[in-house]
Amino acid sequence: MVLVDKLDELGKPAWIALVILGFIAWWPIGLGVLLFSIGTGRFRSGRMGCWHARHGEEWQERWHGKMERMQEKMDRMRARMEGRRGDWWGTPPSSGNKAFDDYRTETLRRLEDEQREFKEFLERLRFAKDRAEFDQFMNERRNHPQDGSPQSQPQA
Repeated sequence: MVLVDKLDELGKPAWIALVILGFIAWWPIGLGVLLFSIGTGRFRSGRMGCWHARHGEEWQERWHGKMERMQEKMDRMRARMEGRRGDWWGTPPSSGNKAFDDYRTETLRRLEDEQREFKEFLERLRFAKDRAEFDQFMNERRNHPQDGSPQSQPQA
């Protein structure tokens, strides 16, 4: 492929010019040159673009770092929103009545405690159910003979 070698020597501008001229002359030619360039790795090898293997690794590291930072921000925002009871800092807005504000604060604290206790109860209940199902499975398995065990055959 003398033409391909010559274009590789000329570099990226030659390939771009060939693709453009191919589209101008007749669109299937331009499309064919473009597909050939993609299929033979002209875009990945650095001749048609700036994408190198080392750039890919750097990009992946940068991408993972950004995703980790975004996850941390989302976790902080979720925690802030779960604890929010009024304004941005988590303090409930005052009603103007100190006795009512104290009552509301105490009631909310009591409800949070009950909610936490209920979640713990449900967790223990699920664990007990899972344990019972597992124990039942193990008992059934112990009581049934295994299929691979040799059984005595009647002699004729």
